[in-house]
Amino acid sequence: MSSRRIQIGQLWTNVDSKEVFLVTRLYNEALATIAVLRRSGAENEHMVKVKVERSTAGQTLPGFSMAHDADEV
Repeated sequence: MSSRRIQIGQLWTNVDSKEVFLVTRLYNEALATIAVLRRSGAENEHMVKVKVERSTAGQTLPGFSMAHDADEV
């Protein structure tokens, strides 16, 4: 599932482990956008960096899905 745009504060679920991650930072590196994720409830653990994929439908994080739909909020 694609989100129109990834934003800080969004919650994403890891497809494999079903753990919920919070987007804490977005930054540009060369021609790519990188999202920095932190596992929800684990402030002292290491952060995960994921390259944002772009398509005509919007942006997405490979290996992750939105924890909730934007339409439900």
